[in-house]
Amino acid sequence: MVPPRKRRAKTAIHPRREFILGIVSNLPAEITVPGEDALTVLTRHVSLDMTACNAAILARMDSPVALIPQLAAHIVAAGGKRLRPVLTLASARLCGYAGGLRHVNLAACVEFIHTATLLHDDVVDESQLRRGLASANAVFGNKASVLVGDFLFARAFQLMVADGSLDVLRILSAAAATIAEGEVLQLVTQNDLTTTEDRYLDVIKGKTAALFAAACEVGAVVADRPEPEAVALRNYGMHLGIAFQLVDDALDYAADQATLGKTVGDDFREGKVTLPVLAAYAGSDETGRAFWRRTIEDSEQTEADLDEAMRLMAETGAIRITLDRAAAFAGRAKADLAIFPDSDLRSALMGVADYTVSRVR
Repeated sequence: MVPPRKRRAKTAIHPRREFILGIVSNLPAEITVPGEDALTVLTRHVSLDMTACNAAILARMDSPVALIPQLAAHIVAAGGKRLRPVLTLASARLCGYAGGLRHVNLAACVEFIHTATLLHDDVVDESQLRRGLASANAVFGNKASVLVGDFLFARAFQLMVADGSLDVLRILSAAAATIAEGEVLQLVTQNDLTTTEDRYLDVIKGKTAALFAAACEVGAVVADRPEPEAVALRNYGMHLGIAFQLVDDALDYAADQATLGKTVGDDFREGKVTLPVLAAYAGSDETGRAFWRRTIEDSEQTEADLDEAMRLMAETGAIRITLDRAAAFAGRAKADLAIFPDSDLRSALMGVADYTVSRVR
């Protein structure tokens, strides 16, 4: 049985630390390309499809229950780059899909699954910010956020059924279940410094990378491509998603609030065991390990502890270790696309792998 979490006082916002700049400047050149450009290029490749996808999202958020579109519109208005639906659209086009609007509707389905998980996650984590704005639960309350998240999950399954493909239904429904498993596994590993790196990777594969993988794989399915191409795109999405979450976990200790879009240090305050924490714990002396046991395992924190956590991470190279892992997974994602002929779209997808890691800048 998971022990209840102890309540802890919120600590102050902490700015970006200088050490992260040195880390990024020493990454391989292909990782330090301007990240925004890579995602902009990919989005431009599917701009017409994305316009149709946005229209589908708005249409299916409608409900006679006024609170549903109101709350859903709040989280949509908070922005976001819509990376997951863009990946579905781009994967379909990479595979030569030209059969109608299936890829558009499935991209909307992927975004509904993602948005539903955001609503639920913010309730579980008691988050007050989402993409730099007040989270839906902070504005509308926890009950409304959970229920509207359920509504969006239901809309996603309606879109899966409407598509009519059992393969699509299998892929996306399995991803939805895996996401939930990943979130529960994260809860189980919370405050547990005996968590291994492999166990941590299981968490992020479930809660983040599974949807990236499914979003890419369905692109090959709607294009009716052979299994090796579907597997390649699934692997690309999985490796991209792992890299993405590794960088997110590093950013919790190395970004300013405006860059991160949520309160810096949330993972630390909640006792989440991420790779930066595991690397810092492994590299610390006994005094440092005692600090991590007190703050993470025992949930006993003071206002000064986030600063000390970041100092220990700088001292042990924990952020660098995390970013190196992310860069390695981004490299694997790029290699997964070798099965496809060279094209501007393939290059754009490879660029997004670099962009994923460059977000630390």
